[in-house]
Amino acid sequence: MKTILVIEDDVSILRGLKDNLTFEGYDVLTSADGQEGMVLALEKSPDLVLLDIMLPGISGYDICRKVKEQKPDLPIIMLTARSKEVDKIAGLDLGADDYVAKPFSTPELLARIRAVLRRTQNEAPAKDTYSFGNVVMDFKQYRTVVNNKEIHLSAREYEIMRFLIKHAGDVVRRHVLLDEVWGYESYPTTRTVDNHILDLRKKLEDEPSKPKHILSVRGVGYKFIP
Repeated sequence: MKTILVIEDDVSILRGLKDNLTFEGYDVLTSADGQEGMVLALEKSPDLVLLDIMLPGISGYDICRKVKEQKPDLPIIMLTARSKEVDKIAGLDLGADDYVAKPFSTPELLARIRAVLRRTQNEAPAKDTYSFGNVVMDFKQYRTVVNNKEIHLSAREYEIMRFLIKHAGDVVRRHVLLDEVWGYESYPTTRTVDNHILDLRKKLEDEPSKPKHILSVRGVGYKFIP
C-alpha cells in the first residue's frame, strides 16, 4: 500500500483529500502545519507528498526545496490557488514533480498522483513470458497458447493482461486500468474495460462464465489470480 502525505492548512480540503485518498486504497498522513509536515516527509518516508504552497510560517516552496535536498527521489505534487505560469515554474525549478492549481477536480488529481508514482517508482521489469492454468503468454513475441493451441490477442489485451499479472492478487479498479492502458488524458468509459475483460475470459478461461483467473470484484474492478 502506497503512503501519501498531505500538507494543507485548509482543514476542509485536507479532510476531503484524506477521505478520497483513503477510499482509493492509499495510506494517508496529514498535516495542517508546514514545519510538522516537513518533519513527516523526512522521517515517515511517504511514497508521495501533496504540498500546498500557501502555508503559514513556512512556504511550500521552502518545504519542497528542503525535502528535495535530503530526499531527491521523493515525488512532490504542489497544490496552490496560484495559477500564474511563473509560480508553476518556481515550484518545478525547486524539484516538484507536478503542479495542480485550485480548484482542482478529484479525478484529475488522483490520475496525476498515479502518473507521478508510475514515473518515479523503480519497479522491476515485467517478465517476457508468463504461465497460468493452461495459458502461456509471451509478451515479447505477442504470442499466446491456450491448451496447446495458439490464439490471437490484440495489443490492448496484452497490455491489460500485463498490468493484471503485474498486480496479481490485488484488486485493480476499472479507472486504474483505463489510466494505465488507455491513458488518463483521453480514456473511454469503464464499460470499455468490461468488454475487453469479457473477451479475454472467452479466450483464456476454460469456462468464461465461471472464471478462475480473471475475477470480478463487484462495483470495484478486477483481480487476477494465477
